[in-house]
Amino acid sequence: MVMFPGQGSQHPRMAWGLYGSEPRFTAALDEVLAAFDDGDAMRRDWLSDDPRVPLDHVTRSQPLLFALDYALGRTLMDYGVRPWVMLGHSIGEMAASVLGGVFTLRDGARLVQERIRLLAEAPPGGMLAVSASAASLEEALTDEVVVAAVNAPRQTILAGPSGPLAEVAERLRRDGFVCAPVPAMTAFHSPMLAGVASAAVDGFAATPVRAPRIPLRSCYTAAPLTRETAADPDYWAGHPVRPVLFWPALDAVLSARDDVVCVEAGPGQGLSTIARRHRAVRAGRGEVVALLPARAGGPEADRAAFDAALERLSALSSTALSATGPTAGGPTATGPTAGRSTAGGPGPGDLAAGDAGGDEADRDLDDHRPAPAP
Repeated sequence: MVMFPGQGSQHPRMAWGLYGSEPRFTAALDEVLAAFDDGDAMRRDWLSDDPRVPLDHVTRSQPLLFALDYALGRTLMDYGVRPWVMLGHSIGEMAASVLGGVFTLRDGARLVQERIRLLAEAPPGGMLAVSASAASLEEALTDEVVVAAVNAPRQTILAGPSGPLAEVAERLRRDGFVCAPVPAMTAFHSPMLAGVASAAVDGFAATPVRAPRIPLRSCYTAAPLTRETAADPDYWAGHPVRPVLFWPALDAVLSARDDVVCVEAGPGQGLSTIARRHRAVRAGRGEVVALLPARAGGPEADRAAFDAALERLSALSSTALSATGPTAGGPTATGPTAGRSTAGGPGPGDLAAGDAGGDEADRDLDDHRPAPAP
């Protein structure tokens, strides 16, 4: 399984250590940036110590996360990785949908660009990560401050207007809850963005879609993305308003079969941290591989993490490699490996069955940065 992170995972110069040094990644990133009207400006801000547009602004975080998720996923596939299922957290689902063939790259970039234009006009807001279950926060919620994402059994993201969200955060801290702001200047996945959703319907309705060539698990329904759902413009247009159900979707995948390999293709290791705490992984019935470091560490750290990930994936799939062996230092085959099926990269197929990871599913907010994004 390949997992694609969303808003909150961004950081300055994320993955830039691969740009120019990893030809597959460089080509894929240039391809997706060329599909955006302002791709050159996005690239300059991505690589700059002093970006013209702040990285947390929706016009930078959203398209760059889409671009990096897509480029890393494309790079994995170019190395021979064939995921049996993909799971995208918020904007990550748009990247997964393009990689899975639902939208063409050009159409996907255009739809993301239009969504960003609408989001940039939305009222300012914010997001808050809370180390608690969604059910335990019900009394603190209001008509404006809502659950934006269920990321783990005890890790919930709230969203709403800045003022009301700050009031809820203060109340939660007084009540002993651990809270941390999510790097976002927009209240993603909240009623504040209802206008964005309604305005985006026509664009999706006019865009050709195909059934996924690679199975996708929706983070908005926690169910497989069917042909019918993929063809529903209201489904895609509604992403900015609907809550992200990452944990239910992840748990469904990890409970489907034993020995899943979860590969995180995106900046940081927020999704990997969650997956590692799932009971199946903690019991040794699955594995998690992240392509990039947990935190920004410079180009050397990016390259070291990426090389280590490819090496691990190649080792996991060593019994399934084609007769010609790895291509250019990467894994080339994705068949079953010594009783383990491939999931998200050459290696032990999918994460094992098991219940939700219990109390250890989300302890440290600092280790979990992915927040919902459209």
